[in-house]
Amino acid sequence: MRLGVLDVGSNTVHLLVVDAHHGAHPWPAHSEKVVLRLAEQIGPDGALTDAGADGLVKAVGMARAAAAGLAADDLIAFATSAVRDATNAAEVLARVRDETGVRLEVLSGADEARMTFLAVRRWFGWSAGRLLVLDIGGGSLELAAGIDEGPDVAISLPLGAGRLSRERLRVDPSGTLPPPAEAVEELREYVDELLDPVVDKLAEVGWERPVATSKTFRTLARLAGAAPSGAGLWARRRLTRTGLRQVLGFVRHIPPAQLPELEGVSAGRAHQLLAGAVVAEAVMRRLDLDSLDICPWALREGVILRRLDQLAPM
Repeated sequence: MRLGVLDVGSNTVHLLVVDAHHGAHPWPAHSEKVVLRLAEQIGPDGALTDAGADGLVKAVGMARAAAAGLAADDLIAFATSAVRDATNAAEVLARVRDETGVRLEVLSGADEARMTFLAVRRWFGWSAGRLLVLDIGGGSLELAAGIDEGPDVAISLPLGAGRLSRERLRVDPSGTLPPPAEAVEELREYVDELLDPVVDKLAEVGWERPVATSKTFRTLARLAGAAPSGAGLWARRRLTRTGLRQVLGFVRHIPPAQLPELEGVSAGRAHQLLAGAVVAEAVMRRLDLDSLDICPWALREGVILRRLDQLAPM
């Protein structure tokens, strides 16, 4: 069957259409995204602005039309931290439903961690043993660990790269100046503080194979020397702690406007790169991880796999 999955994230609204059936590898047939940066359109009152809601309704409507044009049998639509944290989330979701016919499922942070863990488990298989899975998104950091397809522990922290760039690094809007050194150090201390309660929880579960996924980790791995996307889906990619420290050491001195000049850094996320590197370094340091395998599957694939499991004949 042909499935569409619509991911309404902090940065983008991303439609992925795949051809798949239960027990098979989901093969991408179409991918498109709209950069909305919804997390940056949250007003002082914590509500998504009218402009942000307008943009979301338009993007969801376009995605539904695209999925229908591609003859998708089903469209699975979900939203993560930007919508989840908005004080007017219920009103925005109702408007999206009424004007587009699409019902957005708002995933909790723990659900994000579980779905991403499922995708990583299916990608690496049972031979990977006990997994540790890390995912830095725009609004939150997800961590999960376990031996089965569902993790024994699934944790979400408000340590997303976009959120921290806005709230903690106070990135220069013009992008012409790097954040001051004291802001970077304060951010590192803040990340360590929020990681304190979860380090022991994860250590109790343990792991044999630590894995990272999603855009921030892929970009950091590329900057540290991992294979480019052109090398294909199956190329093995890793991020070492030594390589990450080197990346952090130079990106903290580069103005955000110049970061897209680096290979593998997208213009839409360049301003978040430093915050993401700080979070990644803190997690690897606190969990004593020398390296991470990079998995090409993440939350969207996990949502697809869950749906296929639900549709499988009993």
